[in-house]
Amino acid sequence: MIQKILKTLQFIYYTIYITAILSAILGYYVLYSGLQIDSKSDAGITLSSILILFIIGSIPTALALFHRYTKELRAEPDMNIKLEKYKKASIIRLLVIGLGLVAGVLFFYVLHSQSMLFCAGIAAIGLVFCKPAEVKIITDLEIEETEE
Repeated sequence: MIQKILKTLQFIYYTIYITAILSAILGYYVLYSGLQIDSKSDAGITLSSILILFIIGSIPTALALFHRYTKELRAEPDMNIKLEKYKKASIIRLLVIGLGLVAGVLFFYVLHSQSMLFCAGIAAIGLVFCKPAEVKIITDLEIEETEE
């Protein structure tokens, strides 16, 4: 059961990075098609501010809420329910942080602002802390080796 959940989470994890690469390719074509927003215009400042606030708020919040939720899940007696809830929470955490990465890469090209690239880098670092591993699942949920 843990291996199945791990494969699903790893698929989503690496899909987020592939999506970031695809958004860079898309951004490259958008940049050279002429669609660009001046980063010093009202729209550019608004977009960059929204992304910066999203990343500053979402990464620590997602990590903290996930940690708190896994502490609650440790008390769940049914292993299948515990693992399913862990999987759903992990997917939400990955998607929230991954959204900041993909948007940061895309906004870098659209706004042509280096600060957006830094935002994408911060989100990528936050995503590294979410990398799925069997050891992490066992540790987070305090699963004993015999229960696998």
